[in-house]
Amino acid sequence: MNGRKKASPSVTFDPQAEIAEDRALVPAVMRLNEQRVVAGFWPKIRKVAARVPFAREVLSVWYCAQDEETPLAAKGMAFAALAYFVMPVDAIPDFIAGIGYTDDAAVFAALLAILGKNLKPRHKDAARRAIDGLRDD
Repeated sequence: MNGRKKASPSVTFDPQAEIAEDRALVPAVMRLNEQRVVAGFWPKIRKVAARVPFAREVLSVWYCAQDEETPLAAKGMAFAALAYFVMPVDAIPDFIAGIGYTDDAAVFAALLAILGKNLKPRHKDAARRAIDGLRDD
């Protein structure tokens, strides 16, 4: 394969399109991720909000995942990324100064590209207000 050929020519991806319901994660995995996130999200974000430059994006994804209008497949991907963020086991441990959150940042960068228009301005506005409040504390 060379640089001009697409690796998977039959696969198309439009980040602005809605995520198809039939491509949602396995329901049991999604429920487990949601439980992990509900239990660990706010303690973790309070602890790291001032140190993580992508905290606003993390909060936007949180609000998107909580929104009843967000499609199930988008929620599944959001909860998977949020679960990775809150879990103590990480590809690059979070306590390593300077690079500890680079893997989390990469996960959220990819997720934001995938979520496309499922991430609404209201989610970003709620995240901005929340992060401002957390950083003021």
